[in-house]
Amino acid sequence: MAERSPETNVIDYRAAEQLLAARDPRGAVKLLDPVITAHPENTAARLLRARAFFLGAQLRAAELEFQVVIEREPDNAFAHFALARTLTRANRPTEAQRHYRLAAALDPNPEFLAAAHFEDRGDRGEGGA
Repeated sequence: MAERSPETNVIDYRAAEQLLAARDPRGAVKLLDPVITAHPENTAARLLRARAFFLGAQLRAAELEFQVVIEREPDNAFAHFALARTLTRANRPTEAQRHYRLAAALDPNPEFLAAAHFEDRGDRGEGGA
């Protein structure tokens, strides 16, 4: 396989964004895989691929990819929120709640705050954040 140019990676990334917007997560993943292979450190590409996995209901792959993003950018509120949504869809609400609350603590976005349910701190009998 010929080496990819930086331009090709940018074009594929932008095309993957468009495919995701058009609700074609599998097409987006196909374009992003070689971008990430060429640049595994590219957090933006990994975050986009995680979103594509989520939209394609590939929850375990989405979870792993969101975790990579969070390891590299622990203050990425969106990644925490998206991981929480993934965990919620995977029927893991206790794990999800932790990430909803981290997202809201990092960014007081109204959607993040609503999902965090800070007002319900004692509702499950679990203490601490």
